[in-house]
Amino acid sequence: MTNSSTTQPPEESCSRNTVITQQIVPVLYLVVFVAGILLNGVSGWIFFYVPSSKSFIVYLKNIVVADFLMSLTFPFKILADSGLGPWRIHVFVCRVSAVLFYVNMYVSIVFFGFISFDRYYKIVKPLLTSFIHSVNYSKLLSVMVWVLMLLLAVPNIILTNQNVSNVKVTRIKCVTLKNELGLKWHKASNYIFVGIFWIVFFLLIFFYTAITRKIFKSHLKSRRNSISVKRKSSRNIFSIMFVFFVCFVPYHTARIPYTQSQTEAHYSCRSKEILLYVKEFTLLLSAANVCLDPIIYFFLCQPFRETLCKKLHIPLKAQHDSETSKTKRENTTHESTDTL
Repeated sequence: MTNSSTTQPPEESCSRNTVITQQIVPVLYLVVFVAGILLNGVSGWIFFYVPSSKSFIVYLKNIVVADFLMSLTFPFKILADSGLGPWRIHVFVCRVSAVLFYVNMYVSIVFFGFISFDRYYKIVKPLLTSFIHSVNYSKLLSVMVWVLMLLLAVPNIILTNQNVSNVKVTRIKCVTLKNELGLKWHKASNYIFVGIFWIVFFLLIFFYTAITRKIFKSHLKSRRNSISVKRKSSRNIFSIMFVFFVCFVPYHTARIPYTQSQTEAHYSCRSKEILLYVKEFTLLLSAANVCLDPIIYFFLCQPFRETLCKKLHIPLKAQHDSETSKTKRENTTHESTDTL
């Protein structure tokens, strides 16, 4: 790729409906940004008072950090897409903030996978519980995940190093800022990230199917409170699956074709335009995940729920009394039904 390609790509001559990409999408991102900052700010504040006594709490705290950091990248995208900011903002988005957006998104996805793995072995195979469920191991694993994701993503920052020869260009394409190696790494890293998502997604289906079966069988044998426990277990399990289906599956279905349209020349102008719109709206759904995760914390993590209600002076008497009365007869499955 030569430097001459950094001025105006051929695709710019194609007519596009800029109302969608420059007005509608930025406004929706603004809504997600405000809600995400508020919800994740509160979540971070609450988790500060929740001790990291269990591995799944360590993972949840990492998700809070990832979601908050991802929310901080939204203003740059809003300014760049709307054209309100200078052209350097768009360059910054291509080189830095968009990369950080994806890093934090996939960190969040991986940690949800770890939570499902942790629940699976503690509930379905409790006899196999080992050091991998310890808090120290979870913290070490968390550091490794962040380092790995950064190693995959940082080359996209380094290799997006082409000069913008015309500072008056208002719509800069990120691919035109990448050198030849950068284009190859961009494509390869996209395949890797998409592969990570689908692996985690199918593992979630497997783990939570096994967890549901285990819980249902346990309570069918005892024949006590089986209906209420089933409802609670299903709510906890499918809340995560719902978020994955709504927020992440559409984008990861569209991402590979969109990436190919960026890096391969045989796509028509109309095809590139359609894939751009599909990518933007499905990516917006993925971004909206930062607003849904705090709701998941409330339903999945009892210490989070109790601390939140305590800080907001909301009584939990009815719920506490109900759970206390069931503690002795459900001590083997209480954790599974309340922190899946």
